[in-house]
Amino acid sequence: MNSTNTSPCGLSGKSKQEIEQFVTGLCLPSYRARQIHSWIYARNAASFDEMTDLGKETRQLLKERAQIPLLKLAHLQVSADGTRKYLFELPDGQSVESVLMSFDDRTSFTACVSSQVGCAVGCTFCATGYLGFKRNLAAAEIVDQVMSIQRESGKRVANVVYMGQGEPLLNVEEVIKSIAVLGQSVGIGARHITVSTSGIVPGIRRLAQERLQVTLALSLHAPESKSRQEIVPTTSRFPVDELMQALADYYSCCQRRLTIEYVLLAGITDSPDQARQLAQLVRNLHCNINLIPYNPTENRDGIAAYARPSLSAQQRFKRLAESSGKTVTIRLERGTDIDAACGQLHNRFEDEGKTSAAPRELDGQARAGSQGRAGYKDVTAGGAQERPAVKPKRPRARRS
Repeated sequence: MNSTNTSPCGLSGKSKQEIEQFVTGLCLPSYRARQIHSWIYARNAASFDEMTDLGKETRQLLKERAQIPLLKLAHLQVSADGTRKYLFELPDGQSVESVLMSFDDRTSFTACVSSQVGCAVGCTFCATGYLGFKRNLAAAEIVDQVMSIQRESGKRVANVVYMGQGEPLLNVEEVIKSIAVLGQSVGIGARHITVSTSGIVPGIRRLAQERLQVTLALSLHAPESKSRQEIVPTTSRFPVDELMQALADYYSCCQRRLTIEYVLLAGITDSPDQARQLAQLVRNLHCNINLIPYNPTENRDGIAAYARPSLSAQQRFKRLAESSGKTVTIRLERGTDIDAACGQLHNRFEDEGKTSAAPRELDGQARAGSQGRAGYKDVTAGGAQERPAVKPKRPRARRS
């Protein structure tokens, strides 16, 4: 009798080939792999008992040697606007956050996934950067964020954005593998996937080699290197001119329109001159521009270093940026009341989540949309509990 004590193998998130290898290792017929794969990805099965076309002995063997979810749902919050934020515990005890978003003008759902535990880039306005860098995620850990969201919410994810915790292109090989599994197993095509980067030039060039039809988004945030380096430290390695050349080469290779993301920090990145500089910088680039009004974040000392520009300042910047001839949009705010918006993911409930049971079912789906902006629902093992929306301290600009 084999007494080796091994952890169950998580199958959700793995590719069809990896599931085939696992099944072969159990000396099961190869067609069992196709059945298991179909139950996990086509039917969102959460347990082997649901796999009724597998024999009882086979299901028992699978329960002894494997499990379906790779990740454990440690904490769930639901915003007043319906956005759902997930804290997932990884097999080694580390944690990451993911977000499920819906929008009033469309029926599809978008998942925002993490690619690393923490982040090494350290953008000064981003809460994830305060966590530091722990490790890269494996491709299966990225994919199972999507699958876990689908199993919990009962919603089919149609779009995936790599805009959660971490810098995707510092984990580019696993990101590429995860994109393949999302397409081949989950059914989310490359044209419904966006990969965001702070500007890791080798990663941009590596991604281009795959000629994937994903959308590449550059988090630019400033139109020239000196001011950009103050908020995006990697600029010292990859200056703005070098980034623009890498983006132009990416478009030439993949023929996919790019997205330029630009965070608006009051008194820091929102001046009329900077809007004109941005317009000039991207004039010959095949791209759209997405402006992101700063979402309040606080560092470990509880200090918010920046402020969001007024609505009039945002609109002024937008009008000036449109002189580039590009489509310029201001990002719709989602999930700010639960720290789920851009730049706000910081594992707030990490310690609490590891000491309580994962939520299994929400009270009436815990939809908070009908409550307006008064509050959000915080879902724990004890059920859905109302808590007031957190009002962040008023940010201060670092300089005028």
